[in-house]
Amino acid sequence: MRCVRSYIGRVQGVAALLTGGMLLGLLYSVPIHAETPTSQSDSSRLWHGLVAEAKTLRLPTQFLEQVPAHFVTFEFEDLHAFAAEYHPADHRMVLDRSLSLNGAGRTLRPLGRLTHKELETLYHELFHVYMDFLEQESVPSEAHASFIAFAREQQRCRYQQVLITPVLQKRALKEERFLSETESWEALNETWAVFIGWAVWTQLEVDHKPRRESQGSVNTSGWIARLNQAEQDAALVGYYEPEDPNEKRMARKRFLAPEFRLSSPELLRLMKDVLGSQPDVIRQATQTLQRPRPVPSTPGACAASTKP
Repeated sequence: MRCVRSYIGRVQGVAALLTGGMLLGLLYSVPIHAETPTSQSDSSRLWHGLVAEAKTLRLPTQFLEQVPAHFVTFEFEDLHAFAAEYHPADHRMVLDRSLSLNGAGRTLRPLGRLTHKELETLYHELFHVYMDFLEQESVPSEAHASFIAFAREQQRCRYQQVLITPVLQKRALKEERFLSETESWEALNETWAVFIGWAVWTQLEVDHKPRRESQGSVNTSGWIARLNQAEQDAALVGYYEPEDPNEKRMARKRFLAPEFRLSSPELLRLMKDVLGSQPDVIRQATQTLQRPRPVPSTPGACAASTKP
């Protein structure tokens, strides 16, 4: 282009350069876009792979298999506060780049290479995907309709008038709160998600490592022992984000008091309908939850009418 002698030649050369640049731009932009994890096709492949690998590792998949692969979109970002976030408004799962393969932010690391705590976090957020899907169903199945009805009843009787622990280090210090519709629904969802993540983490901890199908049965006694300890410690407690801007400036999250931890009917229903636990495990969990508790729970007005 430096040797062009005429104005016309210069114009033709510039036009050729622009045309070539546009073509190169198109050629390079198309495959990059196709490989972006936020695309629907890649997110669907990620979901299929996640469910298949979870099944191979004998992790819970019953609730995952009920969610269509195209329902959720995956993205990877450099998160600071949490390792994962789910945004129900646009059905978007945002994962920290540390959870991606080689930190490239394109696809999830194999589940067998995630730590137990990372899998706990992942399952916590995957449960939010499931609840979001159930809420969005226009024609839910009888089982799904029953589950959501149970959730709404628990929201009304257990999560609208609560006690919180404003200082986590002082669990005996409590304050009463009357939660809004949004706050109470979030408190229920987070409490339930805490249990789902805990259940998966506990399964991995008692088995020491992910199990292949040929490696035998689940360590049920170890899992039940941990459940008993969690109940004694009132550990399965949820939280919510306050809507009041003034309160939100003081604390991004408000944690429920120990009395408002996950109740027995809720826990058993989650084991049955979400985790797909075996009847014998549910039976042993029921016996465990019937033992005397050092910290009494607050059952709510509808506890007598709810059965797992």
